[in-house]
Amino acid sequence: MSDDPRIDTSVAHPARRYDYLLGGKDNFEADRRSAAEIVKRHPTARLSAQENRFFMHRAVRYMARRGIRQFLDIGTGIPTSPNTHEIAQEIEPAARIVYVDNDPLVLVHARALLTGTEQGRTTYIEADLRDPAKILADSEVRDTLDLTEPVGLLLIAVLHFIRDDDDPAAILGTLIDALPAGSVVAASHATPEYMPAEQVATLRAVMERQWRDRTGTELRELFTRPDLRLLGPGIQSVARWWPDEAPQPRPAVESVASNGVMAEIRRT
Repeated sequence: MSDDPRIDTSVAHPARRYDYLLGGKDNFEADRRSAAEIVKRHPTARLSAQENRFFMHRAVRYMARRGIRQFLDIGTGIPTSPNTHEIAQEIEPAARIVYVDNDPLVLVHARALLTGTEQGRTTYIEADLRDPAKILADSEVRDTLDLTEPVGLLLIAVLHFIRDDDDPAAILGTLIDALPAGSVVAASHATPEYMPAEQVATLRAVMERQWRDRTGTELRELFTRPDLRLLGPGIQSVARWWPDEAPQPRPAVESVASNGVMAEIRRT
């Protein structure tokens, strides 16, 4: 796949594990073993991954239809079609997108696959959500996005990899403070609240070093700021977000261990 020495094939990476759960082929044995352990404890993990993607699709369409023409997609993962730029540029060919991920393998595939329209621009940077200031200062971000105009910020299935000691509120604050009024943030987040307690305990036993699941109340706390207005149904299972626009039939929330949230940035 790649001879990049930074790619450690012996350790599972969230982007590659997610690729495997979505049915992709750009993953290694360690990623597949890790995914298998998750599926053993959460048998509908593949469905959860797919529903996160469907939520992203609906969120991008919503943003593009309301006139947002630029997107910052952090934690994008290995390209899976349709991706953010395909959805946005179908509505507005001049839309501009920056993808961000911390897995070097994603960069390899992004360079080959993330090509957009001639009118728009699609680019990728290798960076980590834990260092939002570095993301915002990156020359590709600055050259591609105009941060004086509304931006669609996507944090799909990535915030649960930010543990409490990483200070997720501060990370979100840095990103939100950099965006103007009219910008929209969309995030999805693993949650324990739809699963039996024993199932949650077994999942945490294999994932506790990598992630921090949060309830809807805990997720709401991260998005409780005077300059944010929650949209749509608020904090809800991604399976219940704008269900009429989603593939049918809709799965039960108990099968999809993930909440979604969308919020508009307002400035007084």
